[in-house]
Parts: sequence; C-alpha cells; structure tokens
Amino acid sequence: MELQYRLLAELEAAFDHLIERIEAVLAVYAASPGEAWALESPRPDAEWLRRALLDFWYQDGQDGRATRSYVGLIAADEALLEAVARANAAKDRFGTLLTRIREQAGALIPEIKAVLPFRHPVLHDHLRGQGLARLHLKQCWRHLPVADAPLSRVRLAWYSSGRSIKRLSVEDAERRLLKLDADAPHVRIQLKRLAGIPSGEPLAQVQRQAPVMRANLFFREPLADGRLRRAMNLPLPLFIPAADGRLPDHNRPLPRPPKGRTRAKRSDERLEDDVFLPSLRVYRYRG
Repeated sequence: MELQYRLLAELEAAFDHLIERIEAVLAVYAASPGEAWALESPRPDAEWLRRALLDFWYQDGQDGRATRSYVGLIAADEALLEAVARANAAKDRFGTLLTRIREQAGALIPEIKAVLPFRHPVLHDHLRGQGLARLHLKQCWRHLPVADAPLSRVRLAWYSSGRSIKRLSVEDAERRLLKLDADAPHVRIQLKRLAGIPSGEPLAQVQRQAPVMRANLFFREPLADGRLRRAMNLPLPLFIPAADGRLPDHNRPLPRPPKGRTRAKRSDERLEDDVFLPSLRVYRYRG
C-alpha cells in the first residue's frame, strides 16, 4: 500500500505539472498567435487550441485503443517552441510514471482515470458539462508534434490502409479459440479448420488500424543528417518553426478519409484474401 500511495502521489504531481505546461503553451500562443490552419475549424484560434490540447477524455462508446485527432498547422516562434518542448517533457514524465504504475501497481489505473481530473477546476467543469467521467491516458501523454526545422511546404493525406500483423503459431491460435465459447458452432468449425493444417505452419493475426492523417514535411534546408523531408502522423496540431509567424505552403485535404482503399494493393501481398479464423482475424500466408 505504501508503494501505491507513493506512486499515486508522484503521478498526481506529474499530472499537475503537465496541465501547467500545457496552460503555458496556450498562454504564449494567445499572447502572440501566428498563422494557423485546422482541418475541421474555420477559426483555429486560441480557444480551438485549448480544446485540442486538453482533450483528455473518454467519450461514451469510445474504443479504449482509439484516440481523437485534431489536425492542424501552427506557425510557432521561439517562445512557443520552447513552451511546447517543456510540455512534451512533462508528457514524457507522466508517461514514464504510468508505465511504472502499470508494472508495479496496475490496480491503481481505474482510480487514476476517475480521480485525476477533479484536481483541476477547469477540467472538472469540462467533465460535468460534457458528461465525461474518465481520463483517456494516452491522450494525456501523446506528444505535441513539432517540425525539426523551418519548412518550405507541407503535404497532408489520409492514410487508410494501415494494419498491424502479429505472427501466431497453430498452437497459439488453438489456445485463443478455446478461450472463447468452445461449444459454439462457429468456434468448433474454426477448431476443425485449424486441425486440418500442419502444426508448424505460421499464421497471421491482422488488426486494421484507424485512418490517420500523414504529413509530408519538406524542409527549407537539409537537416544535419542530410534529410530534406520527413513523414509523420499528425494526431495533434503540428508546430512549425516560423520566426515570421507565417505558415509554409500547404494543401487542404478532405475533412474525412475517403471510403475504401486508396493505395494500390501490393504485388507482393503475402496473406490470403479470405480470413481463415474469423473470430481471431487470422489469415494464412500464401503458399
């Protein structure tokens, strides 16, 4: 119990520090705003930025793995960049403590999600007004994106074909199926199907990923390592070094990702088209 109380106290202090650092970012921006653009807001002003940077909440029915995005571009002077760097350092501290708590006192996580917001009156009022009740911890510690150097242009595009692939053995797949209702007809069918392939055959469990906005950044001058461009996901507004307060040339993508696949299917696709074990999203590799 002593360890739990100590870890919780450290996390509360880290959360307080995180909020202070974000408030500092907002204060610097409000005092001297540069040009800004946002995907879904005609007026990406200081109030819009506040909503974006302090959206830490689960919404009803939200998948715990999903986070909300606030796509935007902000021209940042030196003072704003320094404030963002300090906020990101506070996010790192918060994330590191969360990892320790998950490893050493995982039972604290539900309490953390419910209790931390009430330490800050503004956040508490937001919770009551929106009917929200729990922190979304990943939305607390995810970094504010920052371009490495001044940019000549930015090109934004939806990336809708992402997926993660985890290799499974036949034994792994059988164990996972048996954790389901092994007497259910659809599970029995899949177990029988699994029994009909070689025990040493590798399988692939596929997780489709939510569409994300990708930003291709083109630097005015080569970086120290010689790079002239960089690609990055953009879940939050991108802060771009700009001493003159102006944004670089940029496009304006659609506010929603296009339906269906937008990229050509790879010619070296290794997975079969049809799912092999639907309950587990498991595919066989092509022979």
